[in-house]
Amino acid sequence: MLYREAGQFKASYMQDQQIFPIRQDQIGFWAMIAFFFLVVPVIANQYWLQAILIPVLIFSLAALGLNILTGYCGQLSLGSAAFMAVGAFATYNFMLRVDGIPFIAALLLGGLCAAAVGILFGLPSLRIKGFYLAVATLAAQFFIVWVLVKFGWFSNYSTSGVITAQAVTIFGYTFTTPESKYLLTLSIVVVLALLAKNMVRSSTGRKWMAVRDMDVAAEVIGIRLMHTKLQAFAISSFYCGVAGALYAYMYLGTVEPEGFNLDLSFRILFMIIIGGVASILGSFIGAAFIVLLPVFLNIMMHSAIGAFVPANVAANLELIIFGALIIFFLIVEPHGLARLWQLTKEKLRIWPFPH
Repeated sequence: MLYREAGQFKASYMQDQQIFPIRQDQIGFWAMIAFFFLVVPVIANQYWLQAILIPVLIFSLAALGLNILTGYCGQLSLGSAAFMAVGAFATYNFMLRVDGIPFIAALLLGGLCAAAVGILFGLPSLRIKGFYLAVATLAAQFFIVWVLVKFGWFSNYSTSGVITAQAVTIFGYTFTTPESKYLLTLSIVVVLALLAKNMVRSSTGRKWMAVRDMDVAAEVIGIRLMHTKLQAFAISSFYCGVAGALYAYMYLGTVEPEGFNLDLSFRILFMIIIGGVASILGSFIGAAFIVLLPVFLNIMMHSAIGAFVPANVAANLELIIFGALIIFFLIVEPHGLARLWQLTKEKLRIWPFPH
C-alpha cells in the first residue's frame, strides 16, 4: 500500500518523463542521498570510509562505464582496467606538468584521454562482435599496461613504475581525511550516475539498445552504427578513466600499471553480471557485492572456524565459497540482483493482492 501511485497524476509530458516518476521513489532517493552525505560521514569510522565505502563507489563508477558499453550497447569489453589506468596516469601527468591546474579539470582531462583511447580500441567493433570483440579489447588491456611500463615518461621516470598521487586541493581546501575523500568521491559518482541515467533514457540510449538488440535492423532504420558504437566506447572509457583517477587519488594514493591488470577487468565484468546488465542500480549493487562479500567471508572464516581450520585452508575456502555464491546467484536470478529489487517493487505496487 505504501508503494502505490494511486492518485498521482502527470499533467505534462515533462512530469511523465522524470527520472523518478513515482513520488515514493523521489522521497526514497533523496532520503538515501541525505543519509550517505550527512549521516554516513558522522557514524562511519576510518576503516569503513577508506577501505569499504570509497572502493565501492569507485568500482560502481567503473561498472557503470562497462554497463553502458556492454549492457546498453551490447559491445563486450575486457579492457575496463586498462582504461582506468589511462585515466589515472593521465590525471597524474596533468597535475604534474600543468602548473596550477585544478584537480577537477585534470580529472576530466584524464577521463577524456581514456575516452580517446577507448575510441581507438573501439574501431574493431565496426567489423567484429561478440567473442572476437572481447579478444580485441583484451589486446588493449595488455597493450596499454605494456606502454605504461615501457615508457618511463608516464610515471615521471620512476624506477619502479609506481606513481604517487599529488594532494587534492579544491578552492583552497585539501582533501586529506577519509571523510573529505569520501564526500568528494560520492559527489562525483552521484553526478555521473545521474548523467548516465539521463543518457540511457534519451535518444542516445535508445540507439545503443537498438544496436544491442539487432544492429542490422538499427542500421536499416537510419542509426549510424559507427557513430553509435564509438560513442558508447568513448563514454564508457570516460567513466572508467574517471574511476581510475579516483582509484589512484582517493583510495590507494600510489598505483602502478600492473595494478590495473586483467583480474581487475574481470572483477568489473562480474560486477555488472551479478548486479544486473543494463541497469544503473545494478552497477552499484554488483560493486557492493564484489567488495563486501570477501570482507564478510573473511570475518566469518576467522570468527567461526578459524580455530579449527589452518589459515591457508581458510583462505582457499573463502575463494571457493565466493565462487559458489556467484554461481548460485546467477542460477537463481540470471538477470542480476537489480532484477530482484525490480520484482519486489512490482509486488509492492499490488500488495496485498495476489500477483
